[in-house]
Amino acid sequence: MQVEFKNEAFTNFSLPENKKAFEEALAKVESELGLEYPLIIGGERITTEKKSNSFNPSNKEQVVGVVSQADQALAEKAIQTAASTFETWKKVPAQARSRYLYKAAAIMRRRKHEFSAWLVKEAGKSWAEADADTAEAIDFMEYYGRQMDKLSQRHDLPRIPDEDNELYYVPLGVGIVIPPWNFPLAIMVGMTTAALVAGNTVVLKPASTTPVIAAKFMEILEDAGVPAGVVNFVPGSGSQIGDYLVEHNLTRFISFTGSRDVGLRINELAAKHRPGQKWMKRLVAEMGGKDSIVVDNDCDIELAAQSIVASAFGFSGQKCSACSRAIVHQDVYDQVLGRVVELTKQLTVGDIRTNDFYTGPVVDEKAYNKILEYIEIGKTEGKLVAGGEKGPESGYFIMPTVFADVDPQARIMQEEIFGPVVAFCKANDFDHAMEIANNTEYGLTGAVISRNRENLERAREEFHVGNLYFNRKCTGALVGVHPFGGFNMSGTDSKAGGPDYLLLFTQAKMVSEKL
Repeated sequence: MQVEFKNEAFTNFSLPENKKAFEEALAKVESELGLEYPLIIGGERITTEKKSNSFNPSNKEQVVGVVSQADQALAEKAIQTAASTFETWKKVPAQARSRYLYKAAAIMRRRKHEFSAWLVKEAGKSWAEADADTAEAIDFMEYYGRQMDKLSQRHDLPRIPDEDNELYYVPLGVGIVIPPWNFPLAIMVGMTTAALVAGNTVVLKPASTTPVIAAKFMEILEDAGVPAGVVNFVPGSGSQIGDYLVEHNLTRFISFTGSRDVGLRINELAAKHRPGQKWMKRLVAEMGGKDSIVVDNDCDIELAAQSIVASAFGFSGQKCSACSRAIVHQDVYDQVLGRVVELTKQLTVGDIRTNDFYTGPVVDEKAYNKILEYIEIGKTEGKLVAGGEKGPESGYFIMPTVFADVDPQARIMQEEIFGPVVAFCKANDFDHAMEIANNTEYGLTGAVISRNRENLERAREEFHVGNLYFNRKCTGALVGVHPFGGFNMSGTDSKAGGPDYLLLFTQAKMVSEKL
């Protein structure tokens, strides 16, 4: 009997025993800060002269880990290792590959608080955000295992006299997995395990700001018994090895989550045929968003305000699904804006090593400076009504920021800021709201807060985003419940955590036998 998939529960930190357990996990992680992490290629640990320090964004002088960096020679070694390992891994029965994921998920569940503590330290996530990230990683492994079990079952085709016809899904080959820093566990785990459970081998190039979390995940894969060479851990700069990996003639597919500009570059490089390359490379890409919450005049004002604040400022707005545009009907504009300002001013920002703060820092100095620049731009494009200033100087802290009365074509309404900044724009009516909602080059998430069924049905058809939510926030997709991926410049609409996702890492083979 098929076991039903069930999402991992979130931890209730108001319970003293859970708080104590998480504090113990933080203490364990803090005792391991500053350790060195080698490359892992074919099970071999390789330490290089060139290293990169990973820092705690809440305490920018604190080194989380020291990570060896690959050069092109080691990138070549990783691809060749993955290619040779593919020849044996693709022959492992699909249900056996699934069992590796179930085992890895069970191990991570036992180490859940430890991994969440690493997310607090290396990514600057609050306890709740870190816990949700780890839960999602567990969900991805169990969900993709279940999906692979289904995909590997016999797929009969219509019978004709004296012929047996069947469709199989076979793996592609060597994949380059390039995950983001903002969900450095969940998305990295999902991208990696989807590829391997489908029978592919992986060269994993972790995000440069969060490589330690990926190194810790390699421990889980090894503990689960995943054969050496199936996943090869190759940290390194994009300029040094990124293009090399994408362009390699043995690369069969690239799975990427990150910025629009990097995604477009990967798409361009992957599209060019290289000598000795036997296939068209496949790209699975998620490239960000500029996401809107539309508030209708017939709505729950408190729900609208709470949804905007949660979507805009959770994890300091560092989510591709975050609300950075509030498009509000003129009839309720002042009420919604006023309540959002009240709620925003109540938010606390600081070192989330303790659970005393709502949100923590942005990820690094580059992001910090970019967001502050956008805040200065916002001061010329709208009215600053909350935030707009730096937080504590010990880390990369920026106070949640709200701009009012912003033109739909303003830069802070069009460009992805990826920080705790939301712009309010007034809509004359629902037609106008839909027009503004669709006026960006992105199409990832969106939400509509309304009691008007006719307008909700219009939005269902007209609001051009991959993930659309009614009367709730526009962040917080659950694996298996809200398959995630966007339109336009938000990527290839790959629908991670959905029933079609593994098809992107396989190819269909039809076999017909004359009887």
